[in-house]
Amino acid sequence: MRSRGTDLRRLVHGTAPETVVNFIENETSEKLRGGYYTDSTIATYLLRWVMDARPRSILEPSCGDGAFIRAMRELPCDAMSTGLRRLVGCELDAAEAAKARRAALELPGVKSDIVSGDFMDWVLERLHKAPEFDAIVGNPPFVRYQYLTDMAQHRAERIIKHFGLRFTKHTNAWVPFVIGSLALLNPGGRLAMVVPAELLHVLHSDSVRQFLLKTCSRILVLDPEELWFENALQGVVLLLAEKRRTEDVGDKLGRVAITRIRGRDFLAGSPVEHFQQAEYVPGDALPAKWMLALLTARERSILDRIRASSSVRSFSQLASASVGIVTGANKFFLVPDAVLEEYGLQDYAHPMFGRSEHVSGVIYDKQSHAENKRRGFPTNFLWFKNVPREGLAPGVRRYIELGESQMLHQRFKCRIREPWYSVPSVFTAPVGMLKRSHDYPRLVLNQLDAFTTDTAYRIVPKAVSARQLVYTFVNSLTALCAELEGRHYGGGVLELVPSEINRLLIPVLPEGRDSLSELNAAFRESHPPEEVLVRQDRKLLGAIGLSTAEQQELQQAWWKLRNRRHRTRGEEEAQADASSQGSEELDESVHRKKAHRVAATSSRSAQ
Repeated sequence: MRSRGTDLRRLVHGTAPETVVNFIENETSEKLRGGYYTDSTIATYLLRWVMDARPRSILEPSCGDGAFIRAMRELPCDAMSTGLRRLVGCELDAAEAAKARRAALELPGVKSDIVSGDFMDWVLERLHKAPEFDAIVGNPPFVRYQYLTDMAQHRAERIIKHFGLRFTKHTNAWVPFVIGSLALLNPGGRLAMVVPAELLHVLHSDSVRQFLLKTCSRILVLDPEELWFENALQGVVLLLAEKRRTEDVGDKLGRVAITRIRGRDFLAGSPVEHFQQAEYVPGDALPAKWMLALLTARERSILDRIRASSSVRSFSQLASASVGIVTGANKFFLVPDAVLEEYGLQDYAHPMFGRSEHVSGVIYDKQSHAENKRRGFPTNFLWFKNVPREGLAPGVRRYIELGESQMLHQRFKCRIREPWYSVPSVFTAPVGMLKRSHDYPRLVLNQLDAFTTDTAYRIVPKAVSARQLVYTFVNSLTALCAELEGRHYGGGVLELVPSEINRLLIPVLPEGRDSLSELNAAFRESHPPEEVLVRQDRKLLGAIGLSTAEQQELQQAWWKLRNRRHRTRGEEEAQADASSQGSEELDESVHRKKAHRVAATSSRSAQ
C-alpha cells in the first residue's frame, strides 16, 4: 500500500541546469516523487497510537491515494468509536486525491475534506491561526530541495523561517511538512509519521529537531534495524510526538527517546506501552544532534567523565581542518601516468591521493604512491598555474581543448576563474583525512607532501606533531564521537564536515610514545577494524585512566552505532533470498555472534 502517494511532478523541477537535469534523470520516479510503498502494518501501528487519545479531528498532510485512510477503516470498532468527527487530507495529484476522497466516504460519521493541492501552500494560509487538529498521521514526501520547483522551494523556506528556525538549501521536503503539521496540532495532540532516519543526525534536520523539542513534551523515535522500504537506500524511523499541553508551555525542552526495533513483529505490540515505557533523555542534555540518545545512561556517563578529563582534547584544540583542492572537474585534473605520456603533461603533474583505495594505511609515502601508479590509479594532480594557453606545449593545449570539448570550462567552478584550467588554493598539508569512511575515519600522515582534492580534508596540526595526531586519532573514543557527530546517507557511509571534525575527542599522550608503523601495518594488512581499536584502546585510553571495562563499553557503543549505520534488510527477506540461492540458512545465532564480536575480541586481546 502507498502511504506516501503524493505525486510531486508539480513540485519537482521539469527543467534545470544541465548538470542537475542529468542527475534528476538518473533518479527513479519513486525517489523523485518521494513515494515508496509502506506495509499496512506501519500505518495501522501509527493510527492505533493516535486513536488511543480519542481525537475528534485528524490531518494527513500527504494522503496520496488514501492509504492511511483505508488503514483507519480497517481498525477494530473500539478503536474507531472515539468520537472522530473530522478528517482532512492534502494531496497534490488530483487523481490520487479522488481515490483518497472515495476511501474517506467509507468512514461512518466522519466529515472528510480531501484538498487537492500542495500541503505547503495550504498550511501557509493557516500558520497565523490557532491549531485545529487533535492528531496528525502520515508519511511526508522525501524529496531534495534542489529537485523542487522554485515555488515549492519558496514555500518550504517560508514555513521554516516563520518559526525562526534555521533554513538551509540542503533541506528536504519532509522537513517543512513536519514543521507545518506540528504547528496545526492542538496542545496535547499526537503526531505519528514515517520520516527519514536522517532526522537524528543531518544538519538540515536541525530545524525539525529544535521545533520538536520546543513544542512537544515527549518524542519517541522508533528506529528499525532493517531497511523497510524496498529500493530505498536510506533508513526510515517512526516518529511519535506528543505536543505540550497549554499549562506545560515554557522554556523547558521536551524529552527524547530512541528505541531500536528489530523486525516488524514489534508493530503488533502496544504503541501506547512503547511510548510510556521508553527511556527518555532530557532535551537540554542532548547536543544539536540526537545520536547521543542511542547510547545507554552508562555510556553517556562515561563520555561525560572523559570530556572533563585534562587528558582529552577536542580536535579543534589540536589541529585545523579545511577542504582539499576544489578542481571543478576531478576526472580532468586527476590522471594516471598513461594520460601524462599521451599529452606530454609531466611538467604539470604532482603526486596526489584522494580516495580510500589510494591509501590502505595511515601513511602515504613513496611506496604507497608507487603502488598506486602500478595499479593505474589517477595519482597525478595537474596544476597548470596561470600559464597562458600560448605558453603551453602543443600536447598540453590539445588536452585543454579536450576538456573544452566536454564543456568542462562551462562548469560553475571552472567558469568563474581565468583561465578556467588554473585551479586556485593549491597547497599541501602534513596530514590528510578522507571525507568518508566505512568503519571509522582515520588520518593519513602525508610523508610524500602529496596534494588532496575535495574528497579529503587538509589537516594542519597546531598543538601536537603530525605523527602523534595520526596515531592518537585511532581509538574507540574518537570513533564513537565520529558516529555521534557525523552523518550518513544511502549505503551507510560515514561522512564528516570540518565543523563536526572539530568536536571529535582525542586522547593526548606525551610525544614520542607512538607505534605508528605498527598501526600502519595493521591497516595495510586489513586487520579487523574492531581488533585495531581494541589494541589502540589499551595503549591510548588505558594511558588516560580508562579501565578495561570502560574501554569495552566504548567499543560496544561504537559497534552499536556503526552497525546501525550499516543497516540491512529484514531477516525474512534475507532468509528468503538465501533459500532461493541455495545459501546456508540465516538464523538468530548469526546476529548474536555479531553483537558479541567486539566483546570477544576485547577478551582475547586482554589475555
